[in-house]
Amino acid sequence: MTKYLISFPSAAMRVPDSEWEAVGRDAHAVIREAKKAGVYVFGGGIDETVPPVLVSANGSVAEGGYPWAPPLDGGFTVLELPSRTEAIAWAARISKACRCDQELRVFGFDPES
Repeated sequence: MTKYLISFPSAAMRVPDSEWEAVGRDAHAVIREAKKAGVYVFGGGIDETVPPVLVSANGSVAEGGYPWAPPLDGGFTVLELPSRTEAIAWAARISKACRCDQELRVFGFDPES
């Protein structure tokens, strides 16, 4: 089976304050369903209160991430599924729960990692 990354940037979450509780409830319900179905691998979100650092091959550390790349933020879920069709269906469920579009990509899982 293939692992799929379902993700969104923080800017995609344009949710009225009055809906945040429902978003959390609905998103957690979809994740519980994925766990019950045995397709959940892992998920979470970037802690945007902690700034990134860039660690070079020689061990030096600089504040911030890659200066040329867009910021990495938002949330993600990795599911293991038998087909892209099923991955799209799960991404749609997550999109509906989170009230924002989701990107779907094949996750390049390395079994030795």
